[in-house]
Amino acid sequence: MNHLVCYTPRDLQSASAPSLETYRWRLLAQGDSWFSTAAAKLSAHANLLQELVFAQPVMAVNCAGQGDALEHMVDLEAAPDFVRLLSADDAPVWDGVLLSVGGNDLIDAAKVPAHPPAPNQQDLTPLHLRLLRHQTEWGPPSAGVARYFSEPGWQTYAAYLRSNISHLLSLRDQGPSRGKPVFMHCYAVPMPRPAGAPESGPWLYPAFKAYAIPAADWAAVSRLMVVHLAQLLKSLAADPVNFPGLKVFDSTAVPLALATPGSTGISGDWHNEIHLNHSGSLKIGRAWSEHIEAVLRGPLPSTGKKKT
Repeated sequence: MNHLVCYTPRDLQSASAPSLETYRWRLLAQGDSWFSTAAAKLSAHANLLQELVFAQPVMAVNCAGQGDALEHMVDLEAAPDFVRLLSADDAPVWDGVLLSVGGNDLIDAAKVPAHPPAPNQQDLTPLHLRLLRHQTEWGPPSAGVARYFSEPGWQTYAAYLRSNISHLLSLRDQGPSRGKPVFMHCYAVPMPRPAGAPESGPWLYPAFKAYAIPAADWAAVSRLMVVHLAQLLKSLAADPVNFPGLKVFDSTAVPLALATPGSTGISGDWHNEIHLNHSGSLKIGRAWSEHIEAVLRGPLPSTGKKKT
């Protein structure tokens, strides 16, 4: 098997630029910290692209770079290399696009406080602008962990994600790679816990505490949110008229070793609260590779024989 060979946009412009023709398939990649090439992240929770393997040589130009240019979906203005390589008339023809987006937006939606900043701290933030419910808004216990979840807030998030993914597909269709597949992964289900990075996080843990959600329900609320996102992405992929060429891999179906509740460091297949370690990235990366390669290979040729 061949590991995905990754280049940067700068590599394409160098005097020793690689020959793209030596690879069976050529991909363009952009995304959040799961794709980041920042040294601190590579040494910690790895890079999902590092764990993609194929039967034939495959390369990708990774525009995620040292930062998280698509930490939020609307940050395309901060990703000029990606936009140019995707949509410019003279851009290469890519066999597909790899995207890792939407997870940070989901976390930020969960982190919206119940009460807005002063001077309106006595008011509640409108329910359609947050994913979690204040204690006074919780539904009946019979609703399970859905009692803590804001469906109006979810509808706002879902509309935002649909709009931005549609925009990304329109950018693809402006350039030479029109109609080529766009591969997205869903996210794994994290255990809310006090395990952050040196300069950020934890992420869900303080939000769930602020909303007074019982600790016994944290794992189930986290799963509810991530599964909602997976179902949304899969529904978009099932709508080829409005989202042509979108291919979604359900990462939630990959068995992972869960982090221990309350742990503060590496635990199970997790480096911190929301980032996988190398073993977790390998498990999802290898499974996603099979999905990507099956699409790139296309349907098997017909033998011409009729079924009896």
